[in-house]
Amino acid sequence: MSIFILGIESSCDDTSAAVIRDRKILANLIANQDIHKDFGGVVPELASRAHQKNIIPVIDRALSVANIHKKQISAIAYTNGPGLLGSLLVGTSFAKAFALALHIPLITVNHMHAHILAHFIDDPGQEVPPFPFLCLTVSGGHTQIVLVNSHRDMKVVGQTIDDAAGEAFDKAAKIMGLPYPGGPLIDRYAGSGDPGSFRFPHPRVPGLDYSFSGLKTSILYFLRDKLKETPSFIQDNIHDLSASIQQAIVDILMHKLRLASRQFGIRHVAMAGGVSANSSLRKAFQQEKEKGDWEVYIPRFEYCTDNAAMIAIAGYYQYLEGDFAPQDTVPFTRYQS
Repeated sequence: MSIFILGIESSCDDTSAAVIRDRKILANLIANQDIHKDFGGVVPELASRAHQKNIIPVIDRALSVANIHKKQISAIAYTNGPGLLGSLLVGTSFAKAFALALHIPLITVNHMHAHILAHFIDDPGQEVPPFPFLCLTVSGGHTQIVLVNSHRDMKVVGQTIDDAAGEAFDKAAKIMGLPYPGGPLIDRYAGSGDPGSFRFPHPRVPGLDYSFSGLKTSILYFLRDKLKETPSFIQDNIHDLSASIQQAIVDILMHKLRLASRQFGIRHVAMAGGVSANSSLRKAFQQEKEKGDWEVYIPRFEYCTDNAAMIAIAGYYQYLEGDFAPQDTVPFTRYQS
């Protein structure tokens, strides 16, 4: 008998619902929140209010697209953290109420683990990484190197000690006066720029951990000095600046990932999270593959950013093990292994 999982994602500013039959995605819908562009970043209170408005229509539409009745759902999986507390509470409250009304199991999903498990969605043309493998999970809030031994056994072996890579992209874009979210804009401008035009220092952090706060500060001071000399410096060099900043962030990410690959003797390397949609990072992975150093695994763009399909696939594997949550479970805001 097939297993139908309803996945709900509400960790930040996207309200998403997905329906999965075993490992096959039947529906994966996302309601975005454009209001945050006016504030240059996500406003938690506005995000939670938008989730309250969007969650019922998005879930109703997902069930319709999947062409299933709510009584066919085997279990409800939802993001329990990490994320914004107000946003998480909206998804948590709905998932609990819906599961209780339908008398079906409730499954709590770690958002970061779900990003990794997106690689196991039954998607034509997508290769599934064999265990064990390394996964670089990069987003606006997290940057981690994870040793993945199984669907449930994951160990963080390196992580940022301050800013995340996605945050570094967005903050660099804000310094340059670009609108939010700035990371995709930097990627777009970088496509016609020279990544060797400007050099930014790389942090020296022990082990496999990352740091991006120093890079952000160096970009700030560099542009401050250049603007004193030439007020139009950013506009005149937007493409080369974007390419140089992007290259610095990608180089920092790849350096520690190569160290981890050598340290653990693992050649199967994946990436996940919103920043894995970055074209330069994807190119760096492909270069490692072409050199014969790695076998690489990169999910489709729609499974890189926050989405409920990854929550549903994570819920599927927990369902197989009978890993269900009680009604008194509470969300968490910071990463828990």
